[in-house]
Amino acid sequence: MTPNPVLRKLGFSDSDRVAIIHADDVGMCQATVQAYAELEAFGLVSCGAVMMPCPWALEAGKYARENPQTDLGVHLTLTCEWQYYRWGPISTRDPASGLMDAEGFFPRKSREVQETADPQAARRELEAQIAKARAVGIPVTHLDTHMGSIVHPKLLSHYIELGVSTRTPLMLYRWDAATLQGLGLDAATAEGAAQMLKGLEAQGFPLLDHMSTIHLDKPDQRFEQAKAAFAAMQPGITHFIIHPAADTPELRAISPDYRARVEDYRTFLREDLREAIQNMGVQVIGYRKLWELLN
Repeated sequence: MTPNPVLRKLGFSDSDRVAIIHADDVGMCQATVQAYAELEAFGLVSCGAVMMPCPWALEAGKYARENPQTDLGVHLTLTCEWQYYRWGPISTRDPASGLMDAEGFFPRKSREVQETADPQAARRELEAQIAKARAVGIPVTHLDTHMGSIVHPKLLSHYIELGVSTRTPLMLYRWDAATLQGLGLDAATAEGAAQMLKGLEAQGFPLLDHMSTIHLDKPDQRFEQAKAAFAAMQPGITHFIIHPAADTPELRAISPDYRARVEDYRTFLREDLREAIQNMGVQVIGYRKLWELLN
């Protein structure tokens, strides 16, 4: 793959390794907002995204109003994976939308909502989440997607159109057709999407090269996992996902993988991790830098 043109626009070289260290699931519960505030103050985590259908999104909005330079986007949400802690669409209560399961909440799995969602209803829901974020004070420096639900022929074009029409950077990669087929798109849709991505890049819309994460099913030795993941980064721009949350009774009741989330929070408050990343030569930016390229 050719070097990402965004690197030069940001003042990097074609061979630089650039990480967007991103806190997912902000607002899912109170513990995620607390963690994000502390991590942003520490300065290693560069940005995050808020789940607007969730109960604690409003506190994330309060934080954003009090910290106007925060780099927060919208974690566009069409699923609700937990057993008892549930949320649903904010744009409709109509079962015909295909956005709700039998309990009246978002489906638990991406495949379920991809199969049942009416595309226009999904589009309206994504628009409603973005509008709500702006209304409560979140700057919406970028858009990304919870559980990858939008990577589907019915939904992907709407996600891209929302980013392009509002000049908002997306968690969107320089995928080729083969990669898109591996993500579940059929051959014709994958080829069309790949051509669309090439066109976007040619027009100056910023795209990413890689995604990296520390998996939630491996809570032990989180510091070592993080160092290994950064060491393995390739040249280009990497969206580096973590799921930080403070250790609270609420989090423990909601999330079977709470240990990994708490360890993400603790690990990315470590000065020795910051030093390790710097010593590797990895550069850290937030999505606001990409937003500034478009605006």
